[in-house]
Amino acid sequence: MAVHRRQLLKSSLIAGSAASLPAISYGRVVGSNESIRCGVIGLNGRGKSHIDGLGKNVVALCDCDESVLQKQAKDKDVELYTDYRKLLDNKNIDAVSIATPNHQHSIMGIRAVMAGKHVYVEKPVSHNVWEGRQLAEAQKRYQRVVQCGTQSRSSPCLKEAVRFVQDGKLGKVRVATGTCYKPRKSIGKLDMPLKIPKSIDYDLWCGPAQKRPLYRPQLHYDWHWDFNTGNGDMGNQGIHQMDIARWFLGYDTISPRVISIGGRLGYEDAGNTPNTQTVIHDYPDAPLIFETRGLPKSKKYQVAQDPRDWDRNMDDYRGSRIGVIVQCEKGYVVIPGSSSVKAFDNDGNEVNSWSGDGNHFSNFLEAVGANDQSLLNAPIIEGHLSSALCHTGGVSHQLGKPASLDDIHSAISGAGDFFKDSLQRMVEHLKANEIDVAAGTQLTLGADLQFDVAAELVTNHEHANQMMSREYRANYEVPNVQLKTAS
Repeated sequence: MAVHRRQLLKSSLIAGSAASLPAISYGRVVGSNESIRCGVIGLNGRGKSHIDGLGKNVVALCDCDESVLQKQAKDKDVELYTDYRKLLDNKNIDAVSIATPNHQHSIMGIRAVMAGKHVYVEKPVSHNVWEGRQLAEAQKRYQRVVQCGTQSRSSPCLKEAVRFVQDGKLGKVRVATGTCYKPRKSIGKLDMPLKIPKSIDYDLWCGPAQKRPLYRPQLHYDWHWDFNTGNGDMGNQGIHQMDIARWFLGYDTISPRVISIGGRLGYEDAGNTPNTQTVIHDYPDAPLIFETRGLPKSKKYQVAQDPRDWDRNMDDYRGSRIGVIVQCEKGYVVIPGSSSVKAFDNDGNEVNSWSGDGNHFSNFLEAVGANDQSLLNAPIIEGHLSSALCHTGGVSHQLGKPASLDDIHSAISGAGDFFKDSLQRMVEHLKANEIDVAAGTQLTLGADLQFDVAAELVTNHEHANQMMSREYRANYEVPNVQLKTAS
């Protein structure tokens, strides 16, 4: 494999409107996995795994934070870019992997396929429902290979377990519950706006998001907890479990109804996404419930001297902290990760188990080498649908209002016992953290949203429908691929 000489390519911003993008562009024809030339965009976090996962196929690195770029490029003979659009202009690049903050995923993915590149894009594949659909449509229109970074889809043991459940071995599925019980301490709050380091092109970093002063002490990573750029832990860690739960249920649309209950509780900081949340996706045959916990098991672990106590002492649900429980008529399945699954009868006796993990990056390279989207374990449409479930739950929360526990119980009176049990688990968790929601209105009762699942539009709430997309900044508009296709 030929490797470009190392050089730093810095450039001024270029116009980014949909009109300025090419109608179609075809990349090089690659003959084998080894000859696939990849660029990695976004290097501060998950991007490191992309570099390792793609290995010798990586010939270019890109990050709008020059200090991060230089750190990750050390001892590597690759091309360097601070502006991803310049990387996309390089016709010798066959594929890109995207590990930037969420708000950049769709626009970069769409522009990449328009430039003739194959794409591996991290989860969630979008920041909102509409732009995720545009990315899925772009894949179909431009016929590039586009993989979502939901690695569990490459797990052979999960594939076997899904088949086991969907073949009815435990009877009809009654509910799938995803859990993201992960410690998240306060991110703090500044009195004055954060001073952005000179090494960062902040306008490019903001991209499609609103360019605002930040009052958190840290730019990187903590963008997850700001709805302007992130989607909370349901859209960060939880997207994996959301995807697994939907996979087991077998649904290929967003849910027809969603409602969220939760809040950012236990501390006050610069974040605005929930650290405690229960969301129900009311599918017709079996609901999907998602639970987020950011606080530890109880108040004493919040104030413990050893900071590791948050990690050591988290809640679990039926033996799983970050996982999925699929309850069926004759038993249930516990999926605590991507490498092991166990099935039990309703008395708790183990009836089956599976183990073994897969290589998601290898699957992507194989599909790119064959130019065959059907070879992917996590095609972009699956990533879009699971990401959209996180987004609609987030929209319900953002449109919600503080409510008493009695009002919340009244609102979910017709939601069924599974959701009531989930709410009760949340109430007990908060009480253990000395947050008595029965005594006040700390919880937010989200908007009860109903959807036309084919159109992916809200049918009962005009403002919510507007939040299926966002107001994009000039020169950073996400292309309307569906509109182009229709014309």
